[in-house]
Amino acid sequence: MYTYNPKSMIAEEFINDEEIQETLEYAKKNKNNRELIHQILEKARAMKGISHREAAVLLECELDDEIQKMFTLAKEIKQRFYGNRIVMFAPLYLSNYCVNGCTYCPYHMKNKHIARKKLTQEEIRQEVIALQDMGHKRLALESGEDPKMNPIEYILESIQTIYSIKHKNGAIRRVNVNIAATTVENYRKLKEAGIGTYILFQETYNKKSYLELHPTGPKHDYAYHTEAMDRAMEGGIDDVGCGVLFGLNMYKYDFVGLLMHAEHLEAVWNVGPHTISVPRICPADDIDPTTFSNAVPDALFEKIVALIRIAVPYTGMIISTRESQRMREKVLALGISQISGGSRTSVGGYVDPEPEEENSAQFDISDSRTLDEVVRWLAQMGHIPSFCTACYREGRTGDRFMSLLKSGQIVNCCQPNALLTFKEYLEDYASPQTKAVGEKLIEDELLHIGSDKVRQITRERLGLIAQGQRDFRF
Repeated sequence: MYTYNPKSMIAEEFINDEEIQETLEYAKKNKNNRELIHQILEKARAMKGISHREAAVLLECELDDEIQKMFTLAKEIKQRFYGNRIVMFAPLYLSNYCVNGCTYCPYHMKNKHIARKKLTQEEIRQEVIALQDMGHKRLALESGEDPKMNPIEYILESIQTIYSIKHKNGAIRRVNVNIAATTVENYRKLKEAGIGTYILFQETYNKKSYLELHPTGPKHDYAYHTEAMDRAMEGGIDDVGCGVLFGLNMYKYDFVGLLMHAEHLEAVWNVGPHTISVPRICPADDIDPTTFSNAVPDALFEKIVALIRIAVPYTGMIISTRESQRMREKVLALGISQISGGSRTSVGGYVDPEPEEENSAQFDISDSRTLDEVVRWLAQMGHIPSFCTACYREGRTGDRFMSLLKSGQIVNCCQPNALLTFKEYLEDYASPQTKAVGEKLIEDELLHIGSDKVRQITRERLGLIAQGQRDFRF
């Protein structure tokens, strides 16, 4: 009998290959079992999540009417926990120097024709000012893995620089960090530097595929990478973000592995992933996605998003500019709660968009609209573009945040805070047409604040923001 224990701290036990294989076989045998599907969906309607094995059964289902029920339920769960709010962020690439040999990433060390760059602190300052001038308040730091070029000291100094910059009414209020797996000591340093969420994509949970995709470099160590979230938690970072790169490996395997990782974090730390990202492999310098035979088509991608939302109802779900406007629009209702806007995936790309022949980008962008265009598009669809960072700054992180979210109480903070930060954006950065659409949306959404007292305070603070005051939060 194999060892499957979600509380184990050993990667190959909490992400157990035999458990995944048994789960996939069980799901295949029950793919269109209406009675079982009904039981699972009935359990899911309690909005407390379902197991990886139950989710795998729903993933296998090919019955159109049942799939539509899944989509409807995903929309209800998204609305219950996150309402109409969509959190806005942008990636900031510090350096693309990397010592790994990842076969799907243009940063791999054997790529000799990518332009290698590393930002100085002054260049970071200029990038941040450019981001602030767009209206961004939340960044995700990205960097290749290179102990000499990108040591932890460089990352920490960069975070300090970012938080120090106050330009006009601009300020970065939350820095999330997506860097390579590291030590407990270094995670403690990141926590002390004031980061929000630590993000690390597993890429694939299939160990055999993982080792083939990462033939050289520190990232080759499957266990060290897979156990990184536990070390981050041990180091005091209680908000962590997971994800796989769909298309690298068989999607069913990685879907189950991702949910098992979420169950592991919940079992050990009583806090599941703060976010789950759902990137799909896409074109990039030196990378042709057609060489990977596991592509996830659009209809299936929508189903995956919906089922992650059903299985892990509390998690924030992130989609980047890898995806087109059309696809982002479809999955917003199904579970996505955070999107990037106006993104650049090249080092220094916000100040100086580079010519194609000098490409230093990690991947090609499908949605190239400006932040203002993305914000207007969201508002026109009835979504509230939120620049809120209040929970992080009020210490509502980890289990404190999750308990408020799971109980539904967080809406008393999130909805008014979203409106207040959206108002800041409209006053400071929006084009006239975006401001007109946004002001109407704010008036409409004020009516949906359940508490008369909170609604009145929010209205008063909106007025103060219009007069020039900033940074209110519940």
